[in-house]
Amino acid sequence: MPSFSLHTMSYNDKQVQIMEAAEELFAEKGFDGTSVRDISEKADVNLAMISYYFGSKEKLLEALFTFRSEPSMLKVESMLGDKESSSLQKLYNLIDYYIDKIQNQTCFHKIMSREQVHNHRSAVTELIFQFKRKNQELVKKLIQEGQKTGEFKRNIDVPIMMATLIGTVNHLVTTQHYYKEINNLQSLSDDELNKLIKKKLSHHLKFMFKAILTHEE
Repeated sequence: MPSFSLHTMSYNDKQVQIMEAAEELFAEKGFDGTSVRDISEKADVNLAMISYYFGSKEKLLEALFTFRSEPSMLKVESMLGDKESSSLQKLYNLIDYYIDKIQNQTCFHKIMSREQVHNHRSAVTELIFQFKRKNQELVKKLIQEGQKTGEFKRNIDVPIMMATLIGTVNHLVTTQHYYKEINNLQSLSDDELNKLIKKKLSHHLKFMFKAILTHEE
């Protein structure tokens, strides 16, 4: 299985073009429902080019996960390593980062959710596992720093906290058409709806996490 490394791999424009086309198709039709020919047609490249760059559809999916995950992890490391901000502000920044990330990469997060639900052993499963473990380690370190300074209380369940953050954002963003209909927001444009959802998610999660982390029971 591949190991997760924090150095961003370099992809050329054509590789990115192929991965982005595959990303849309995998999100819409599923991995099994998407053929290499479908990808070649959407990316406007020949089949041989996909084989040359990635070797197979499975390797293409692995590359997509690396392409999306490694820069994200580097960004999280940078944010949490900020020496000027309090632990709570770092957590607030992390919340806003994940909202932006999932809104801007909705297709990828649909694929990621599907792969986690399937739970079959594969190279992609291992990449997800290592990404989630590294992410949890970074957030746990942030929580421990806040505990040392007295900002945060003890006995925080970091896995549940991260599941709450990512699960809440992912669910609302990827199913926002239901939110729009149920709340009679049909008059809003997609851009207006995204801004509203971002604002509501940011306020809700920051309020909830501040209560969890700083208020004694």
